[in-house]
Amino acid sequence: MTIASRWRLDGRTALVTGASRGIGLACARELALLGGDVLLVARDEVHLETVRAELVDEFPDQDIAAFAGDMAEREQRLELFDWIADRGSSLSLLINNVGGNQRKPTLDYREDEYRALFETNVFSAFELCRLAHAQLAEHGAAAIVNVGSVSGLIHVRTGSPYGMTKAALHQLTRNLACEWAGDGIRVNAVAPWYIRTQRSEPALADPEYLEEVLEHTPLQRIGEPEEVAAAVAFLCLPAASYITGECIAVDGGFLRYGF
Repeated sequence: MTIASRWRLDGRTALVTGASRGIGLACARELALLGGDVLLVARDEVHLETVRAELVDEFPDQDIAAFAGDMAEREQRLELFDWIADRGSSLSLLINNVGGNQRKPTLDYREDEYRALFETNVFSAFELCRLAHAQLAEHGAAAIVNVGSVSGLIHVRTGSPYGMTKAALHQLTRNLACEWAGDGIRVNAVAPWYIRTQRSEPALADPEYLEEVLEHTPLQRIGEPEEVAAAVAFLCLPAASYITGECIAVDGGFLRYGF
């Protein structure tokens, strides 16, 4: 393998969930920039198609396709993999990025609310890993990257169910890294702190809260989706071939301070 090819994803196909906005879209763009073909998944069909068309224009040499579906729903996960099979695609990369949150005090959650967070943030990733396993194992040099959170590593004010789901996702990463290493599948995670996305805008719009966040962030700024995507892409590259079971914080140094 040449030095240049270690930093490319030519001929690789990546499935990216939650791909129409924020970190997911940035991941899709970064993987395409490195030469990969990308299958985009998100719930909003109209917006997803707009994003797909933009990426096709930006990367005319890559195969950019889109599937609209809710990955928290079992039937739609199965439909996704039927679609992948019908296309003749063969996955070598899986980015589990889809997620959601409702920030509340622990005693204020209804049962259906916290169970829905687990369906979206944990069980969807668990099932997508299982569904993708056969295709990933075919390649012998495949990679899964789970988008976790610093809230899965330390207390932050996101609500306890969200932290629980991200901690579970980090543990899934460690378990699969060991269990599937013999199948040629590396499994890693990233743990972002505050990233400038549509979801983070309401909290960061409070000047006092923003000031407090920045006081606990050594780099003194909010991260950008592209900075998370760069870490995700690195973990997918042949250059990262000896890295598995890791969780890389993309947090501006936040975990060294706490909040």
